Amino acid sequence: MTRRRAFMKTMSALHTAVYRAGGGRIGGTIAGVPVLLLSTTGRKSGKRRVTPLLFLRDGGDIIVVGSNGGSDSAPAWWLNLRSNPAAEIEIGRQRTAVTARKASAEERDRLWAEFTSRYAGYAKYEARTEREIPVVILSPT
Repeated sequence: MTRRRAFMKTMSALHTAVYRAGGGRIGGTIAGVPVLLLSTTGRKSGKRRVTPLLFLRDGGDIIVVGSNGGSDSAPAWWLNLRSNPAAEIEIGRQRTAVTARKASAEERDRLWAEFTSRYAGYAKYEARTEREIPVVILSPT
């Protein structure tokens, strides 16, 4: 594991612990954008994996972005969802079962513009990578 990946894994675990301890009062926003905890099933291990992610609401759906900090590889949570789209989100203390799907091209254009208008870091991530960063729609089940 690279140092950067190990650091990010440690920070994610710390963020998750603080978020849960305070019910999202601490760690519930980054740069004014709300944060949720996404729980997926590891595609190789079968273990539960939790990742804090920025999100937006779109009607009854929750929208997240698989930027992986602009890395050329997709984030593990997105690979897990492609293998098994059933997941759970935590917003504050509320847990909701969801099903994930990749946004269509039309949905992605609209939702990507919304994300980048609220958090400019995503535009920087997009400039760092050759891959199309997925926009993921999480629908309550």
